Amino acid sequence: MRYFGYKLHAVCSPSGVLKVYDISKASVHDIHYLNDVEGQLSNCILIGDKGYLSSVWQADLFSSCCIDLQTPMRKNQKEFRDFPPKYRKARKRIETLFSQLCDQFMIRRNYAKSFKGISRRIVTKIASLTLIQWFNQREGNKLNNLKVVIS
Repeated sequence: MRYFGYKLHAVCSPSGVLKVYDISKASVHDIHYLNDVEGQLSNCILIGDKGYLSSVWQADLFSSCCIDLQTPMRKNQKEFRDFPPKYRKARKRIETLFSQLCDQFMIRRNYAKSFKGISRRIVTKIASLTLIQWFNQREGNKLNNLKVVIS
């Protein structure tokens, strides 16, 4: 099977502000993004989806950068444990942020002809999202209520 296109990988704060992001080819496995995160973050809890599930990577991140990688387990795994509710809430925040990028900023609809073109458009949409969050914070509105009228 072949994959075409690009993936957007991102790390956001618990409040929903993007801190770090990167674009990779669609054929590259998600877990390889952790190589980039390793050099940019330290002393934190990183909550990922099931694409980042790897005990080897979790141990490596913790030993090299003190990053505690938490991912939900698959139901058929040995020693299955439920994902703690506080982590589920944080996962929901990043999923909501990606939904907003897809639905309101139409980040998937992109007619760029080159990697430079697609990366510029993605950066522009992320910058727009961040600017709206900044306006919301400044005006005392909910940070991620993106449809607030700015006057």
